[in-house]
Parts: sequence; C-alpha cells; structure tokens
Amino acid sequence: MNFGILVLLLALILFGLLAFKQISALILAPLVTIFVIVCSGLPILESLKTAFMPAAADYVTNYFLIFFVGALFGAVYQHTGAAESISKTLAGLCKGKFVAPIIMTITGILTYGGVSGFVVFFVIYPIALNMFKEGNVTRRLIPAAISAGCWTWSMYGPGSPSIQNVIAMTNLNTPATAALVPSIIITVASYVMIFAWLEMRTRSFTKKGIVFNDTSLKFQLSPEEMAIEEDKDLPNFVISIIPIAAILICFNVVGLAVETSVFIGVALATILMFNRVKGINGWIAVFNEGAANSGVSILNTAIVVGFGGVVRNTQGFADLVELLKTLNMPALVFVMVTVAICAGACGSASGGMGVAFTALTDTYVSMGIALPYVHRIAAIAAGTLDSLPHQGAQITLLGICKLTHKEAYWDIAVTQIFIPFIACFLFIICAMMGL
Repeated sequence: MNFGILVLLLALILFGLLAFKQISALILAPLVTIFVIVCSGLPILESLKTAFMPAAADYVTNYFLIFFVGALFGAVYQHTGAAESISKTLAGLCKGKFVAPIIMTITGILTYGGVSGFVVFFVIYPIALNMFKEGNVTRRLIPAAISAGCWTWSMYGPGSPSIQNVIAMTNLNTPATAALVPSIIITVASYVMIFAWLEMRTRSFTKKGIVFNDTSLKFQLSPEEMAIEEDKDLPNFVISIIPIAAILICFNVVGLAVETSVFIGVALATILMFNRVKGINGWIAVFNEGAANSGVSILNTAIVVGFGGVVRNTQGFADLVELLKTLNMPALVFVMVTVAICAGACGSASGGMGVAFTALTDTYVSMGIALPYVHRIAAIAAGTLDSLPHQGAQITLLGICKLTHKEAYWDIAVTQIFIPFIACFLFIICAMMGL
C-alpha cells in the first residue's frame, strides 16, 4: 500500500481509538495532526501555522455566529421551561412510547426546514433530555436520535436545503429535487429503518434495566437536570413553539440568514417568557451559560476541521484521490465509494463531497451516469464515513449530551454509517430499475 495513504488510514484509526479513550478533542486533534505531518515529511510548525490553524480559524469565522445564537436559544429554552413544556406535551401524545424516534423526527423536520444541524443540537437537547426523563429511557440514545435527524434523511432528501444538496447542485447543475422518485423512496426507507432501530434499542436497554438514571455513565447529570416536577409551572405549549416557528418562517419564507433567523427566535423567546427567569441577573446568567457552551462546542469542532485541513495538503491524500480514479466497479458504486472515502478522510460530509467533486466530476461525467443519480448517491454517501469517531459534529454533540464515545457511539454508527450505506444500495437498485 502507498505509504502516504497508509499514514492517513493509521491516523483515522488512532483518532478513533483515542476518542474512545475519552481524550479531549483539543489534545487529540493536534496530536494526530502532528503524527500525520511527521509521517508525511512536512515541517511541523509551518504545517500547523499554514494548514491546521487556517482551516480551524476559517471554520470559526464561518460558523461561530451560528453556534453562538444556537447555544443562546438552547439555554433560553432550558431555563424558561419551554423545552420541558414541549417535551411534556409530546410525551403525553405518545404516552411515553417512541421517545427516541420522536426526537429523531422532530430534529429531522427542523433540519429539513433549513435550521443548521449545529443550531438544532442546542435547541433539541433540552427537549430530548426532558422527553427521555419523562419516558424513563436511557440517555445513551440521545446523541443517535438527534444526529440521525440532522445528518441522514433530512440531509439527503429531495429539496433539502442542506449544504450537501447545494454542493451537488453547484457542481452538476442539477435541481434540489434531482432523481425525485428514488430519492423519496430512499428518504422514507431511511426514516423507517432509523425509527425501527431506535425503538428496538430503547426496548432492549429498558429490558436490561438500563433507564434514564444510569449511575454507570461517566458524567452524571445535576440534581436539577434529574428532577421531575409533576406540577411544575411551565409555559404554554403554543407559546413555547412560537419562537421555533418564527425561526423556520424567517429562514425559509422570508429568506433571512440562519443567524438572523435564530437571533429573532432568541429575542422572541426572551420577550414571550421573560417572567420565567428571575430578574435581569437571572437572564444574564442564562445568556452567560449559552455563550460559554457555544465557545466550547465550536472549538471542539473547529480543531478537528484543522486536522482535515492538514490531511488535504498531504501527498497521501492526493495519491488517495488518484487511486480512487482507477477503481473498476459499477458507475454508481464508484460514486458512492469515492465520495464516502473522501468524507471519511476529511471527517466532514460537505468537505469530503467538495473534494470528491473537485477531483472526480469529470470522471463521473465520462462514465455516462445520469447526473441526477450522481447528485443523490453522492449526497447519501457523504453522510456515511464522515460519521467515524473523529467527526467534529459528533464530538460536539457527545459533549453537549455529557456522554462518551464508548457509551453512545454504537447507535450513532448504525444510524449514520450502516443505514445510509443500505440506503445507497437501495438507491442503486432503484436507479437500475429506471425509477
């Protein structure tokens, strides 16, 4: 095997193993990055300054405001009781059943509506925490339920405003609804498979006696987070969903930027539920907590993006792209494999998809594949190996949920690697049938 490619493979394995050992991403990403730099024969300090830090800094520049307003929104919803109001209403409707699948559904609807996955993390987590508490379901499933809603069917469904859909549209000049019929079939199939897995796992954990109050978890919740107050005075359900509805309307109907839309949601939630927090000092504490959460979360993610920035500049990555061009396999399988590998190497669905299209678009076209099929299979495949343990988004979400890779990653892998791969093959079958 090419030595440079072997180095990248070893780096990904090392990243995953150390992530499972619960080493902080702030230590892990620079450490593995230096391993790649040294093995690739690059100057250490120069590479860190010219590739690692610029990639991380660009990510902060592009996404800090999204993290910031999203974290503020999540803090407001937690401390005003709005999240608990929504969770109690929904839990009442489902009578404590299908808790994890319902969280996945709500998350997917918000994401399909145009709200960034990172914003949804902060908005949904307090709602999920309360629903899982009400249903007495293990919180080990919260990360999988939330991220499956963000990064699977809502990401690659026809018409989705996701960046993956946009990248394919830009590079192939295809519409957002490319390959509409098979795309709808695959979106529905993905949703059903994930729904079934999450419910099956819920019942399995409950049968084993693993429920919400799990003392075996490394990070325990505070007494406030564990408490269930049956007669707690909560905001009205309709009042609680108005700010969320406002975000969706501002972004999708009015066309405002997502940062502006979420800020409007924060302002509206603060006004509508101002009396739910004690005084100005209480609100300052809420906003301080949200701001602190945003800083930690974006830094954990950006530092892993910095790793991807170095990887893209190595000869091993260039050799990997060239090797992919020589693979001899059915055309749609080739698209699936090449995009998935690039996404895994970059630790990012959008990053890997961008690299694959930059390097291989001409190859895809020359193979005579219908471009709408290329569009959709690439969008699905981008959401497979990007979810390996080193993905920044998963590290961020696990941190928010106070869980480790060892405790929660298996369900993330099933819902966001295995099931999307199954969706890819189902899509290929549909395409071969001429749908």
